[in-house]
Amino acid sequence: MSYAIIEAGGTQLRVEPGRFYDLNRLTANEDGSYVIDKVLLINNDHEITIGQPFIEGATVEGTVMEERRGRKVIVYKMRPKKKTRKKRGHRQELSRLMINSISVNGSVIAETTSDTTPETAPETTPETTEGE
Repeated sequence: MSYAIIEAGGTQLRVEPGRFYDLNRLTANEDGSYVIDKVLLINNDHEITIGQPFIEGATVEGTVMEERRGRKVIVYKMRPKKKTRKKRGHRQELSRLMINSISVNGSVIAETTSDTTPETAPETTPETTEGE
């Protein structure tokens, strides 16, 4: 199992190919590709590469699936014995990113596996015999 630790959207994430992650709003269009070059660590089948602070030539490629909004966070401020109350809400703008591949110096070390569905026999309806 290969994974990478990246820095994107002000946070550090452990990412694997074939999974999607919610990041702070990215500057890519929906259904557009996005390349992250701030890779801190790569684990390729127990072969660990650590950057100082980033690994040179390492990239993580992904596709922006959709633009979303996070859960609502309620901020309520009240001063006791005063008539001061503030209630505010906030929803963070997010981008859902599907990780396609992890590569180092142009060679892909991990990518999504395209699962092909096995072909099934066509469904047949049983023939009914009418009583004669």
